[in-house]
Amino acid sequence: QIFRLAQYTVSLLSDMQDSQSAFKKEDPLGMDAMSSEEYASQSKLLQEFTNVPSIESAWLFKTNNEDRSRAMFSISQPDLLANKKRKYILHSHIVTHGTMPLECHWSPFPIEMTGVSAVVPSPSGSKLLVVRNGEKGSRTTLQIVNQSHVEKEIHVDQSIHGPLYTDEWFHGISWNHEETFIAYIAEQTPRPKPAFDDAGYRKGGSSEEDCNSWRGQGDWEEDWGETYSRKGRPSLFVLDIASGEVRAARGVPKSISAGQVVWAPPSSSGHQKLLVFVGWLEHNGFQSTARKLGIKYCSNRPCSLYAIHSPFEEEPNADNASDSGSESVPASVATNLTPSISSALFPRFSKDGKLLVFLSSKCAVDSGAHNATDSLHRINWPSDWKADEQLSVTDVVPVVMCPQDGCFPGLYCSAMLSDPWLSDHCTMVLTSAWRSTEVMLSIDVLSGEVTRISPQDSDYSWSTLAISGNNVLSVSSSPIDPPQIRYGRRASTEDHDGRCAWVWDEVTSPLTAASNKVKALLSHHKLSILRIPVPDPSDELSDGTASSCKQML
Repeated sequence: QIFRLAQYTVSLLSDMQDSQSAFKKEDPLGMDAMSSEEYASQSKLLQEFTNVPSIESAWLFKTNNEDRSRAMFSISQPDLLANKKRKYILHSHIVTHGTMPLECHWSPFPIEMTGVSAVVPSPSGSKLLVVRNGEKGSRTTLQIVNQSHVEKEIHVDQSIHGPLYTDEWFHGISWNHEETFIAYIAEQTPRPKPAFDDAGYRKGGSSEEDCNSWRGQGDWEEDWGETYSRKGRPSLFVLDIASGEVRAARGVPKSISAGQVVWAPPSSSGHQKLLVFVGWLEHNGFQSTARKLGIKYCSNRPCSLYAIHSPFEEEPNADNASDSGSESVPASVATNLTPSISSALFPRFSKDGKLLVFLSSKCAVDSGAHNATDSLHRINWPSDWKADEQLSVTDVVPVVMCPQDGCFPGLYCSAMLSDPWLSDHCTMVLTSAWRSTEVMLSIDVLSGEVTRISPQDSDYSWSTLAISGNNVLSVSSSPIDPPQIRYGRRASTEDHDGRCAWVWDEVTSPLTAASNKVKALLSHHKLSILRIPVPDPSDELSDGTASSCKQML
């Protein structure tokens, strides 16, 4: 939004050229004096806007003091000369004293994360995974950092996998509960290209330096196009932190692209280690078109939840097979958990491990419409699940086809926090579009009750950053207001609907401290959301398209 304002301001300034044409004076470089001044003014104004950092993500960590929380922010800032983004980490302590104003103590300076692709704290907050994807053929580096130093550094050879996926669809990095293994999605290493010489095909292959042979192109493999062009197939890998060994998950068909992996809770016996991930089939187009039609911003691609054993877990019946003298051990196979539904995204286990909740874009998949209304579902997760055991899917928040004016319009979620749960283990907080703005919703996954927890009278867009207990760290903004960090707490009182009210405190932050020039420019603008009456489009459009149109209007 800040960049949109900058572009709008630059366009306004450029319109002044026509009115000032009578005073132009050419300079030796062919640029008139007025244009030169305008370009200089516009470039300085653009720098003022780009100096306001963007908050990419945040994490909250508990402390021994209930009134104090530790927060870590991942922020970015454009580097105009290098045409890249600078990434930083900034820490703060948030202190609450009952009804007293909130206090926030920030570290004096941010720490630049040069060459870092992703950072993911462990569940306890005592360790940090730092991912550095290799560039120009170099190896990927995984660092395990504790509170004082780099505990371990693993260099993953390209023969194992390529860079990790960090996009909004395939991205998935998950620590297990004991913080001994990390599951993630990375590019599968491409198959070696066939080598030939004057005698024909060489079975042993050849090195790049061998001048007596040449390499063919090999089998063509279709990618997902757009920003995924020339990237390897998204595949599932697991890192054993103690040994530094990385293994690929076994039993995932080559026709499936994996993403959004999470660890399942430990089984009642404590031995079974399962991974749950989202899988997209190659026949991914509308009505099972045998093509990868692209997936960037496309929620209308069929996908399912799959479960598979960790590659570091002993194969089932391995002991029996060795005793009987069998030469082969049956490999684990990915099991489809949601065969009855055409879309399943963002799997999340409740803190007590009894529920598996996921989002579904089945309305978009079934109709072909982009960004149709979503639905939320749950699976009661057994304490000792078997691969041949069928699990039933329960609707939590169904698809809203014809929302009433001013009422809940349905779910429109493009992401979900890795830990979206409040302290009761059954209420999750989501960010969803509500007509022309984004709002924060709390959803009781047992009763299906949906409550808007961001202020009802706000024209700002609200987005959830992190959750700790019953405290929510969020950010709010509008097209004419810089982002503002907010800290939400459940109040002891109830609102007029008899629901628990929320109190939102502004967090004084150096991240949102825009310059006086930017503030002065923005102060001349006003914002209002127009309500445009439109006829009901559901009579002429398909179900998914009709719901999407009503939501946007």
